[in-house]
Amino acid sequence: MKRVVITGMGAVTPLGNTVKEYWQNLVNGKLGIAKITKFDSEDTGVALAGEVKDFDPSEVLDRKEQKRMDLFSQYGIVAAMEAWNMSGLTKEEIDPKRFGVIVGSGIGGMTTLQDQVRVMDKKGPKRVTPFFVPMVIANMASGNISIKLGAKGPSQTIVTACTSATNAIGEAFRTIKYGLADMMITGGTEATICEIGIAGFAALSALNTTDDPTRASIPFDKERHGFVMGEGAGMLMLEELEHAQKRGATILGEIVGYGSNCDASHMTAPLKDGSGAADAIELALAEASIAASEIGYVNAHGTATPANDAAETAALKRVFGKRAYDIPISSTKSMTGHLLGAGGGIEAIACVKTLQEGVAHPTVGYQVADPDCDLDYITDGSRKVAAEYAISNSFGFGGHNGVICMKKWEEN
Repeated sequence: MKRVVITGMGAVTPLGNTVKEYWQNLVNGKLGIAKITKFDSEDTGVALAGEVKDFDPSEVLDRKEQKRMDLFSQYGIVAAMEAWNMSGLTKEEIDPKRFGVIVGSGIGGMTTLQDQVRVMDKKGPKRVTPFFVPMVIANMASGNISIKLGAKGPSQTIVTACTSATNAIGEAFRTIKYGLADMMITGGTEATICEIGIAGFAALSALNTTDDPTRASIPFDKERHGFVMGEGAGMLMLEELEHAQKRGATILGEIVGYGSNCDASHMTAPLKDGSGAADAIELALAEASIAASEIGYVNAHGTATPANDAAETAALKRVFGKRAYDIPISSTKSMTGHLLGAGGGIEAIACVKTLQEGVAHPTVGYQVADPDCDLDYITDGSRKVAAEYAISNSFGFGGHNGVICMKKWEEN
């Protein structure tokens, strides 16, 4: 089996459009959630979202390319190119047939779908853009990245709701582990802050309806009552260890385990006892060949919905027992909102940076203790942590559970 390391990362987020800016704002506890500006959201009953700010893809995509891609593809390509550039790879030194792309997206081109249905309704079907289908279909983020970088290896899309990016990273990890590729760009991308996106989740009573950004995305707080929609992309450049070492790459971290399963219970609600999520964590630990006692940090799914946060807390207790109370845990979504299929991508980046720098970002906004959520959620600002291993959890509608286990990189 091959070892799989991370040699590049890229981020487009509500907290910044580079990894450096995103991580700095996370550590500083900055809130990326504010009033929705993309449209007038008053009729939806939802006031807030984690929008990407000041996004300019022009350094990566020319004007014609931008017009032919939905925003979710644009976010994905910009993040992928940052990961590519960070890795130091060049097209001349790679075997394109050994270079692949696996990207997750929960929904794909939702804004384009909404806009073009309106065009059809108002102006007739003949006025629908000929680029409608390639802009909407969820596989076009991975397809466009493959085209941009000339990656001729496996090119796939994972669609498992809010688990999409984590499943994509796990499948890309295994693609290299089992010798099917030397390099993979992987992660997730999403752009669903539009009328139908907000209205649809609001109809499920899944979204927080406050107009106070500081009390909107409040994972594990007793007063939590829904998630805040976010958007953006998070990408990793994965590489086979010897391939990376041979070219003198800077190694940022290592992926050592992956767990994926399904609650097989309910369309939207997790198992209350957390057993499905716990099994996924244990699968990741088993593949990593480590004991539960070796995990030093958890990046929680932590959506700020009543059911998710209680079930995830229960899952962590099932896996770690009494030691669950001693593990530092944080929810990135407390600052970014929930990026749906892209969430696991930016959260994996947070894990890598925590292992690298020995600092875990806080869970902001937490005020009211919940007896069902009584673990250490790092609610008092960033904290120094000495972790060798970390896990990142993602859980999605349909009962999907995905967990990746990462290791701090040390020359050995």
